[in-house]
Amino acid sequence: MQDRVGGAPAYRRGQGPGANCGNTRDAALAAAQDQCRRRVVDLAPLGDTCTLWRPLADGKLDLEPGVLVARAFEPVGEVVPSCLPAGRAAHFLYVGPYEGLSAAWQTLFAWCAREGHKRAGINWEIYGKAESAQPETSLYALLA
Repeated sequence: MQDRVGGAPAYRRGQGPGANCGNTRDAALAAAQDQCRRRVVDLAPLGDTCTLWRPLADGKLDLEPGVLVARAFEPVGEVVPSCLPAGRAAHFLYVGPYEGLSAAWQTLFAWCAREGHKRAGINWEIYGKAESAQPETSLYALLA
């Protein structure tokens, strides 16, 4: 567990079913990265991409896939500023293919329950070494 200071991702919001959120996330990440690369958003990406997400009552996920940038900016089309939450968060570093993220989240959530930590319902992933054969994904669950 750690205290986390929020970051500033550029993102494109979307919703998708939990079982198929990867496709929604990938398309939105590509759009945000493209906007930063083409300098439509006047900021250079800091390197990592991320997804902030919240579960919705209907089984879908509210997704904010984005690119980490240094500061907030004015919205440009579908790409708008956001902020990673500040506060105490449970953290789990998952190393492996993205297909294993669902099980990794279940591991983190089970740890929170075992340790008596109530989750706030806001979660995020930061993708490191994305092009590697063994990508690293940092999973965070904000604690209430």
